[in-house]
Amino acid sequence: MKHIMLFLGALLLASNLAAQDDASATYIRDHFTKREVMIPMRDGARLFTAIYTPKDLSMKYPVLITRTPYSCSPYGADAFPESFKNMNLARSGYIFVFQDVRGAYMSEGDFEDVRPFNPAAAVKPKAGVKVATDESTDTYDTVDWLLKNANGNNGKIGVVGTSYPGFYATMAILAGHPAIKAVSPQAPVTDWFVGDDFHHNGAFMLMDAFSFYSGFGKPRPKPTMQDANGFENWNTPDNYDFFLRAGALPNYAKKYGMKNIPFWNDLMSHPDYDAWWKARTPRPYLKNTMPAVLTVGGLFDAEDCWGAWNTYKSIENQNVASYSNRIVMGPWVHGGWHRTTGERLGNVAFGAPTSAWFQQEIEQKFFDYYLKGAGEMNLSEATIFETGSNRWKTYNTWPPRGIAPQKWYFQGNGALTTQVSNQESDMPARTYTSDPAHPVPYTEDVHLRRTREYMTDDQRFAARRTDVLAYETPSLSKAVTVAGTVVADLWISIDDEGAAPANALLDVDMVVKIIDVFPDTLSAVSNNVPLGGYQMLVRGEIFRGRYRNSFEQPEGFERNDVSHVRFELPDISHTFLPGHKMMVQVQSSWFPLADRNPQQFVNIYEASDEDFIPIKVTVYQQGNTASGVVLPVLNDE
Repeated sequence: MKHIMLFLGALLLASNLAAQDDASATYIRDHFTKREVMIPMRDGARLFTAIYTPKDLSMKYPVLITRTPYSCSPYGADAFPESFKNMNLARSGYIFVFQDVRGAYMSEGDFEDVRPFNPAAAVKPKAGVKVATDESTDTYDTVDWLLKNANGNNGKIGVVGTSYPGFYATMAILAGHPAIKAVSPQAPVTDWFVGDDFHHNGAFMLMDAFSFYSGFGKPRPKPTMQDANGFENWNTPDNYDFFLRAGALPNYAKKYGMKNIPFWNDLMSHPDYDAWWKARTPRPYLKNTMPAVLTVGGLFDAEDCWGAWNTYKSIENQNVASYSNRIVMGPWVHGGWHRTTGERLGNVAFGAPTSAWFQQEIEQKFFDYYLKGAGEMNLSEATIFETGSNRWKTYNTWPPRGIAPQKWYFQGNGALTTQVSNQESDMPARTYTSDPAHPVPYTEDVHLRRTREYMTDDQRFAARRTDVLAYETPSLSKAVTVAGTVVADLWISIDDEGAAPANALLDVDMVVKIIDVFPDTLSAVSNNVPLGGYQMLVRGEIFRGRYRNSFEQPEGFERNDVSHVRFELPDISHTFLPGHKMMVQVQSSWFPLADRNPQQFVNIYEASDEDFIPIKVTVYQQGNTASGVVLPVLNDE
């Protein structure tokens, strides 16, 4: 009966979602007029744009623009979307504009991934001088055209976008058009080497990069309405098996056609954080911002969690006090504030549907105030969901005032404490073997596509492996709230035991995971998973050891030299409740989420299958080389 009820519940949910989609599609068709135009840019290229204008023209409306590389379909003046992600804004009166960015789908010109911002492009060109363009100038020219040609507009423009469109929203901040009053970069692509999508701290995020670029990266020689198909010849339901058999990165060009993907070749050609990568992050330019900004992200976003936090921080740290800059982070997956109810992720529930609350109480209030002059601007600087306690918190700053960085040290046979160990009876170090032939999986499930749920998955499967070190507190007598950036502070040495040439330098990846261990006595079950003793992943991150001193200048490791590896994990907001335990896991692979490190100091993007060797990793735990994690502990109660 339990399984029948679960099945019926799933059917009811699917039916309700379908009904909501049908209702929104009908509403848009009944209340909006659609118009398709080609908007000219300053260099003559024309960008395909769909404009949805309310049929009631008895009043003026602000314009809300989304620029996308993913198609502004459906195409055709009589073709309307099957669903509309924010019906609150649609019903309250906005002109919606969707645009294929330069070189994508039906727009003219050449597409360039994360096209660099060009400050010189904003300067009015002189006669006879080639016109410079970038995404900010394309935004500026689009806005200028809409103000003159979009019926019923009130002269105020907002820009919003999620993920890659979030990058284009960030570029709208830099456009400098006075009519752009409000911008909301949501899960914005921000830095594809340091923290978003395809690299985390220099480690190549293999599964996402291959799956995404095998389709998206195919050249588009002429305008099209069609999507490009991605790789489909998996021949296995198990991604761990597929990527392990695929071997070293050069094999993807040889075996799977990635040599025909221009940006894949770029990825392979720029192994370090060089000028090419630095040009593709907008963060240094987010100064003297004009529009009000609302950055939105998910605490459990597997793709652009880093980008949301750091877009907000870049504006916060580079502007004077008079600007308007806010951030919202909820318990969401990538885009989950519009794509899901935000009530749960995998086996972890958050107590209420959080997405609708955000749409009504934050997103709509933000755009209504700045684009319509309606309501009061009483939104906090930072509105952050606190997992564990499952409550929204508001702060005047982020990180919040009242946090105290506190180091939690690794000790003995797996203890985690705020006291550094100098006792002879404690183990001074722990050692494990990292073997690329048997990498640590990122989840225990067998599946093909990367899951969203791994961000809160049970980590008991990893704690049982001999190549994972686990450190754990006793049951907590009082709550511990962590709010801000977590720092992994490790002292390690590595040894190949003769597997590499005698004069070869070595390399290693370090993965650190912050985990909430539920009480053993907890009787609850979620998705048929017992929650007693559940090890909930709160935050995990990987760091490629060669970048321990510089992303620009990698350095190999000498055998058995004790090295300091210190790196940041994306911010968290979590309360470890009384009766729970805090755990930290340390490992050197996270596969196939991230590619395997050969563990020799070679160019990984040119490595051969023969370059991969096992190494012994020693983590030190005493005195001046005491490893641990620095947690921003919040004392606000």
